[in-house]
Amino acid sequence: MKPFILCTRGSALALAQSQRVLNDARALFPDRTFELSVVRTTGDHLQTASLANPDQSLPKGLFTKELETDLLSGAADLAVHSLKDLPTGLPDGLILGAVGPRADVRDVLVYREGTGDPAPAPSGDWTPGEVPVRGYPSGLRPSRLPQGAIVATSSTRRAALLQAGRPDLQVIPIRGNVGTRLRKLAEVGPFDATILAAAGLVRLGMFIGPRGRLMLDPTLRPGHECVPPPPGLLATVLEPEELLPAVGQGAVGLEIRGDDPVAAEVAAALNHVNTWWSVTAERAFLEAMGGGCQSPVAGMARVLGHQVQLEVAAVLDGQVRRASGRRPVREAAALGQDLAREILGAASVG
Repeated sequence: MKPFILCTRGSALALAQSQRVLNDARALFPDRTFELSVVRTTGDHLQTASLANPDQSLPKGLFTKELETDLLSGAADLAVHSLKDLPTGLPDGLILGAVGPRADVRDVLVYREGTGDPAPAPSGDWTPGEVPVRGYPSGLRPSRLPQGAIVATSSTRRAALLQAGRPDLQVIPIRGNVGTRLRKLAEVGPFDATILAAAGLVRLGMFIGPRGRLMLDPTLRPGHECVPPPPGLLATVLEPEELLPAVGQGAVGLEIRGDDPVAAEVAAALNHVNTWWSVTAERAFLEAMGGGCQSPVAGMARVLGHQVQLEVAAVLDGQVRRASGRRPVREAAALGQDLAREILGAASVG
């Protein structure tokens, strides 16, 4: 029996979540051999290149393209994605076979520790145009950032929702993986804060400790390979009422060939049903809005008994439009489509 190949990107976050999928697959199918294949995507190359040109936006789907090529060619049997990176329209022959259990869907505001006043420069010299570095006490929230504060994010959703509530904030792009972004915040500091997904921080072994200190999870087992965050960083978890998450945030998507019965069997065993219905509603909303991963839309669903409840938002013409609803889980996709129609209809009237 040939090995069953799971493919993934090579970032620390991608490897961490793929290793969990690999371990679960081995536990569920002890008689089958599973292997992990690491693929460097076009998006990885472009993301590295855009560090020198932060105004360059990344096209959609470039973190999935090479993984899907391996699936279609038979070089891999299942691709592991952060679901929020996976476009709603998949290539012919490929399907979303399953989703894993969802982690924390919320966003996290990360910032330097301090008093709120500009910190003294490392030396007595001053460079024209230099931006003073500021730190903040624990418990900082977007509503309490000072006038004109600079927030770094590569997410159009986060940028649009932040500026809709705080037009005075400056939002600048930031590239790189989680570790790179944390180092930029801690060491370079031309911005006041950044926003990251709670799920990504948790999967990298990070933990928000006493007084909001960002640190390694103290419950990690000896021998772990998690890298500690830079010292001097604090974090605040943002509730959905403050910043509604991205569609699929916190979920891991498992993509397979539609005509592969073995992959379908593996995916079915790995599927988390409540997460499946939740992201079905969210992705139906995103698709009906006509957007992809870079669209300024947000959505969060959860299963309550036999029903799915969905809250959505979209920034259209600078205005945040929201909608919510609840329907039986079997009608999850219809719920997402209905809320998209409601928002688009209100926008056309307004």
